[in-house]
Amino acid sequence: MIDTLVAAGFPVLTCCRILGVSKPGYYRYLRRPTAPSQMRREWLTGLIREVHTASRGTYGYRRVHAELTMGMSVSVSSRLVFKLMHNAGIYGLPGPVRTKRLRGVVTADDLVNRKFHRIQPNELWVTDITEHPTAEGKIYCCAVMDTYSRKVVGWSIDSQQNTTLVLNALDMALKARTPGPGGIVHADHGTQFTSWAFGEKIRQAGLMPSFGTIGDGLDNAMMESFWSSMQIELLNRQRWRTRIELANAIFDYIEIFHNRKRRHSGLGYLCPADFELRSTVTPLMA
Repeated sequence: MIDTLVAAGFPVLTCCRILGVSKPGYYRYLRRPTAPSQMRREWLTGLIREVHTASRGTYGYRRVHAELTMGMSVSVSSRLVFKLMHNAGIYGLPGPVRTKRLRGVVTADDLVNRKFHRIQPNELWVTDITEHPTAEGKIYCCAVMDTYSRKVVGWSIDSQQNTTLVLNALDMALKARTPGPGGIVHADHGTQFTSWAFGEKIRQAGLMPSFGTIGDGLDNAMMESFWSSMQIELLNRQRWRTRIELANAIFDYIEIFHNRKRRHSGLGYLCPADFELRSTVTPLMA
């Protein structure tokens, strides 16, 4: 308390007299060496600030804790991380609003039925389009995600929302992953995805198209969750002047942050790239 008042410009003698503390006792307190536990907390707070800054200010205490323990091999409890972040005024961005999910609902022409978990790469890809305004006009982004690792394996950006947009994203995914036959590409009933060209490209690759019901985001919940995270962590954090500026930021978010750095709770707090790397290395070591 005295430290706070003195920092605000009040005389030390006046503060000590009001609070009933002797002036020599106060100065002895100032000369007292810092306790080891307090030094460790200050050190941890510094690490927490570094991790939070490296996450672009997005991580809450769970992901910060994962980065400290898994990325830096620091032994610390999640409860202490929460307390230190709260005391230092460090907070993650709020997550998306949780929507109650319907269970056991089967939809026509839907090969997924809201069951997105897969145990091998390229068994199920989900895709969708999002849009965001700039001072020059809207920009559209189509992404293709592998539900096995949550990695965005294909994407495209354009100023128009047309079939070419989704074909470019799918083509990038096919070239990057070369999936075997029998995989599923799941989308909504947007005209771009129900077009003959998009369906034909899927079938030529030996994959099967799948569509959720019209107007039901839960039928493509994993893709909607990705868009929601990108909206919170990137798109809504500033006003964008040009399409090029926003396109570059989306590229950086997808390829640098999401795929290679962002820790995902559904992957044991690994990023998609590390999750895929471990899944290929582990069987060889067994």
